[in-house]
Amino acid sequence: MREIILGTAGHVDHGKTSLIRALTGIDTDRLKEEKERGITIELGFAYLDLPCGHRLGIVDVPGHEKFVKNMVAGAAGMDLVAFIIAADEGIMPQTREHFEICRLLGIQRGLIVITKIDMVEQEWLELVTDDIRTFFAGSFLESAPLITVSSTQGQGIEEFRTTLDSLVAASDFSEAHGPFRLPVDRVFSMKGFGTVITGTAISGRIKTGDDIMFYPSRKTGKIRGIQVHGKDTQEAEAGHRTAINIQGLDKEAITRGEMAASVDCLHPSYLLDTDFFHLESAKKNLKNRTRGRIHIGTAEIMGRIVLLNQEELEPGAEGDVQILLEEQVSCWPGDKYVVRSYSPVHTIGGGMVLNGSARKRKRFRAENREIFTIYRENIPENLALFHIGESGYNGLTLDRLAVKMGIFDKPLKKIVERPISSRKIILIEQEKQRMIAASVYEKLWEKVRTILAAYHKENPLKTGLPKEELRSRLYRGLDQRLFQFLLNDLQKKGEIDQDQALVRLAGHKVSLKEDEKKLRRELETFYQEADLAPPTIKEVMTKLSSYQQDLVKEVLAIMIRDNALVKVTEELYFYKPAMKNLKEKLVARLAREGEIDTPAFKDMTGLSRKFSIPLLEYFDKIKVTMRVGDKRLLREKQNQ
Repeated sequence: MREIILGTAGHVDHGKTSLIRALTGIDTDRLKEEKERGITIELGFAYLDLPCGHRLGIVDVPGHEKFVKNMVAGAAGMDLVAFIIAADEGIMPQTREHFEICRLLGIQRGLIVITKIDMVEQEWLELVTDDIRTFFAGSFLESAPLITVSSTQGQGIEEFRTTLDSLVAASDFSEAHGPFRLPVDRVFSMKGFGTVITGTAISGRIKTGDDIMFYPSRKTGKIRGIQVHGKDTQEAEAGHRTAINIQGLDKEAITRGEMAASVDCLHPSYLLDTDFFHLESAKKNLKNRTRGRIHIGTAEIMGRIVLLNQEELEPGAEGDVQILLEEQVSCWPGDKYVVRSYSPVHTIGGGMVLNGSARKRKRFRAENREIFTIYRENIPENLALFHIGESGYNGLTLDRLAVKMGIFDKPLKKIVERPISSRKIILIEQEKQRMIAASVYEKLWEKVRTILAAYHKENPLKTGLPKEELRSRLYRGLDQRLFQFLLNDLQKKGEIDQDQALVRLAGHKVSLKEDEKKLRRELETFYQEADLAPPTIKEVMTKLSSYQQDLVKEVLAIMIRDNALVKVTEELYFYKPAMKNLKEKLVARLAREGEIDTPAFKDMTGLSRKFSIPLLEYFDKIKVTMRVGDKRLLREKQNQ
């Protein structure tokens, strides 16, 4: 069953770690430096078995301003937040920053805990409580339970436990569907085990023996073992605080901030389309291309905020942005992120990823508003149409579309069913379920029509354009399967004709001018008189030197297409009726005598070796005869 994760938040030295220790008996400060300095530096972890029967995973985050990036990494997997404020100090700078981070990450539920109540008078506690309620007014914590505790004396701890039990019992325990994902927050090596990673699973499930991929590096290992809260298990799922023993990868091959996930479920990218909220607490307007620290999951990556519709963004304002990252990241639409300024470092805003592998967008384009409207409306079918359309001539496979949308398997197949049946999407490859948008497909067809029409006009005597030349003219690198699907589809619709390696518009016929008709008549007479001993092409060109050589070749090609001539070799063309008679004679001879060799063929036809050999090889080629040693036999199945 999916676990609920509770995270702490609050200013340094406000008693977060002491509270967790009093509640669970677990000390989440594990580092020697943390013990010596008395402050939390790294993320700490604990758990609590509640009366409702659920186990609550707990992430304790550092409160010092120097370690806010670690706090953001821990907050990424929170379902509930325990916002902790010391009674003797009240609202402090990191109280404000942690609260802003929780809002930016979309945390919606939690409770407020006032600690160290044994250090203040009741009157002061009431003043601090009023101040805290005012601070959280209008936020997701406005009506949240407020507990007062003393971790050292145990006061209020039982009420804290009971309140957590109620919040967890009312939680949604449905599994986050789709592939497994876990943002890595620790990587270490254990003697006898090898590489171990830890993190909070945010979607899907995984089990021992499965392959696991790390993004954006795309390095792959195998899961040797899994622990959830220190206990061995065969499976981990969304909400579990998990340690995974990785086989096949050294500790150095994996870094904190990477996403451990199912194989091929993410696509690394330098470009993200996102919405962005500029915090009211920001001291100045956000300028276009501001450089900042982008926190996604447990990763911190430098990047620039490109404002697509504004020159500047005022504090408290929202905008459509594209984030240009200096390193790749792998995420799905719906993932939240936080931005902290480059220097001095403080949180300035954040938002939600709308497209985890976007195309580069130009500023102040009307299409940007249309695209971001599609994102925000979040209608799955419209999003699928948008992504497939934006992929252009290459299209998208169903697997690649799944990564784009963060929706997988049956739910995604259901989304594309209707647009495929209505031909808003064209399925061009059944095996990989590769799709292309109907609008893109229509543009491709219009381009085919334009290219062929121009070609027919410029080359009136040519029967068609070679297929490969058409493909290169359409789009450099156009996929062969898409191209052939297009040609076959257009032929079925009666739009084009295909003739071996040539393509032409349906209904296109070669229309000869008077001089071209005259040349054709001369050639036909020429070959008719030659019978089975025609001249070579070179000899034809010499005899018809009054005509341009290209014209002679084009008319010859037309005569071959029209079945007036038969092309036996590159140099020898034969008159069709003469070839028909020869074939009938040869078949009758073989049917009667069973075989024929070259001398016998020469005697039968009265032809020299110059013509006999090419003709025999031609009949082999068109499967009238078959060669066995020096003899030809009649094939059992052949066209008479």
